[in-house]
Amino acid sequence: MIASVSGEVLVRRPDHVVVDTGGVGYRLSVSTETLKAVPAIGKRASLHAHLVARDDALNLFGFASEEERDLFLLLISVGGVGPKVALAALSGGPVRELLRAIAAGDAKRFQAVPGIGKRTSERIIVELREKVAGEIEVEADGAAAQAGGEARSLAREGLLNLGYTPTETERLLEGADGETPEEIVQAALRSATGARAA
Repeated sequence: MIASVSGEVLVRRPDHVVVDTGGVGYRLSVSTETLKAVPAIGKRASLHAHLVARDDALNLFGFASEEERDLFLLLISVGGVGPKVALAALSGGPVRELLRAIAAGDAKRFQAVPGIGKRTSERIIVELREKVAGEIEVEADGAAAQAGGEARSLAREGLLNLGYTPTETERLLEGADGETPEEIVQAALRSATGARAA
C-alpha cells in the first residue's frame, strides 16, 4: 500500500498533481483543499496517499493531511459514495468544517456536491455521525469557547442595529446569557426592560 508520496511537483492541475519520486511520476487525484497546500511546479511536496485498486485501474489519491485521508476513507465506506464523489465532497471546505457538518446532521451541506443526491447525503449523515462525533468532542471545549465568542459578537451587532449605543450594548450584554445570538439578544432585551421598569 502506498501511504505517502514525496518529491518534486511535475504537474499541478485543478483535479490532480504529478509528483516525481525517484524518477517515477505518481499521478494523485486531489481535492481543491489539498491543491491549496501543493507548492508550485519544481518545488518539493509531500502528500499522504491512498490507492484504490479496481479491476480496470489503479487510482492514487493524495491528501494534505492524515485527517483529510481519514475522512475520505469514511466517505467511501458509505454506500453510493465512490472515490471521485468523496473527493468532490472534500473539495467543499476544510476537513473540520465537514466533520462538524456531519456531527450536526447537516445533510444539505453534502447535497450541494456533484454526484450526491438527497438520499446519499442523508446516508452519509446516518452512517458517519457517530463515528465523527468522538473527533468533534475532542475539540469541543475550544470550539465551544470560540462559538460562544461568535454568538456574543453577533448579538452585539444585533443590539447595535436595534439602535442601542455601543456603551448601552456592552452594559446589556454583561448580564445576558445564552448559547445562540438570538438567546443572548432576548436576555439582553429582558434586562433592558427590567431596568426601565425599575
